[in-house]
Amino acid sequence: MLDTIRSQTRDVVQALLEVARLREGDILVVGCSSSEVLGRKIGSNSSPEVANAIFDELYAAARQHGLYLAAQCCEHLNRAVIVEAAAAEKYGLEPVNVVPQPKAGGSFATAAYAAFEHPVAVEHIAGHAGIDIGDTLIGMHLRHVAVPVRTPVCRIGEAHVVCARTRPKFIGGVRAHYDESQL
Repeated sequence: MLDTIRSQTRDVVQALLEVARLREGDILVVGCSSSEVLGRKIGSNSSPEVANAIFDELYAAARQHGLYLAAQCCEHLNRAVIVEAAAAEKYGLEPVNVVPQPKAGGSFATAAYAAFEHPVAVEHIAGHAGIDIGDTLIGMHLRHVAVPVRTPVCRIGEAHVVCARTRPKFIGGVRAHYDESQL
């Protein structure tokens, strides 16, 4: 089972990275319900093993591409986000004092906190792309214009997966011209 989950995670993140046009230092936001991956109701069956398997694949991809991974906590921590302290400093994010646990923050955020070199929690972030595993509602942590990205794999385990990239806002009306590379 964990091998399948790892493989599905690799396929999803690779498909997103192929179209998201992310640059080194950009933020990839991920929300993950390990309960949903196991076919259970979100928040009901947190699994550190499942969360670690998914985290490991996502973190490896983020590091390979020079991205910051941001792990969204569950609603018990008001969907705070765990990031490396370097990301918080680069983007001017104010750390808050909380350490996620499987039943208060979620197993995925707990895995991030344990794996990051200098983890911090922040309340708000504006990620450049995101992966929502299990309908965890990551939209609040993406830049204002999110664009859905369809991937060939739309489930990790039993969890529904939605991906998004972001783009700059269009301004200027009917006479404006736009940079095609940013669409």
